[in-house]
Amino acid sequence: MGMGPGMRGQRGRGAARWGSNATYGWSLMTSQERTEHRQRMQSMTSYADCTAYRDQHHEQMMARAKERGVAAPAQPRRDACAGLKK
Repeated sequence: MGMGPGMRGQRGRGAARWGSNATYGWSLMTSQERTEHRQRMQSMTSYADCTAYRDQHHEQMMARAKERGVAAPAQPRRDACAGLKK
């Protein structure tokens, strides 16, 4: 079984760093939005910038869930910005 899209480099490192169990609002985003979000998160170089973007993204996903009349997304299992803490 090969690696799926977006999984390159994840083999042997445990759970994926993005996907339905790791990305807040995954089911509320289009495929293109998921790709753009992943690329933006991967390009972050400072914890402050990352948390600011993450918080903005969470607000957008909560608003989108409310507009669609669905439950707010579950919080991710880990802090996606934690690796940028100094």
